Amino acid sequence: MSQKKKQRLLVRTIILLVLIAAVAYTLYANLTKDSRGEIKVGDNAPDFVLQDMSGAKHKLSDYRGKGVFLNFWGTWCEPCKEEMPYMVDLYKEFSKQGVEILAVNVGESNYLVNKFINNYELNFPVLIDKSRDVQNAYGIDPIPTSFFIDSSGKVKQIVVKTMTKKEIQHLMESIKP
Repeated sequence: MSQKKKQRLLVRTIILLVLIAAVAYTLYANLTKDSRGEIKVGDNAPDFVLQDMSGAKHKLSDYRGKGVFLNFWGTWCEPCKEEMPYMVDLYKEFSKQGVEILAVNVGESNYLVNKFINNYELNFPVLIDKSRDVQNAYGIDPIPTSFFIDSSGKVKQIVVKTMTKKEIQHLMESIKP
């Protein structure tokens, strides 16, 4: 067998192995998707620790005794951009009443997140989930997805869509301690 034929055979074998690995991973991810992050209303919200943009750590269980509006978002997400001004306005009112907003960015650079925070003048903690561990634990797909968690840590409502200001206000009312 000539040297060129050996090289072609090697390249084709490598390509075939990469394709087989990709198909195997896709099948595995789809078959195990249902077992990952299947959170329902009434479940205890899974605890996590994430850092905000200044490096401070936020642990969900540290917010027990308060209502928590947990919002998963991205800088590229148009519906997220629509909701953020409502969240900023309502946070001013509800933070005094024992309701916190935790906005979890999923896997983006600090530069993009900081630019977004400044553009929208976000006044609540913005947490970074670079590894997407929390996103996977909560089964987030698509974004925006929001969890409304009561003061005992139970999920009261899950919203997988863009919300109006009135909807956000009503849901924040429902989780006040």
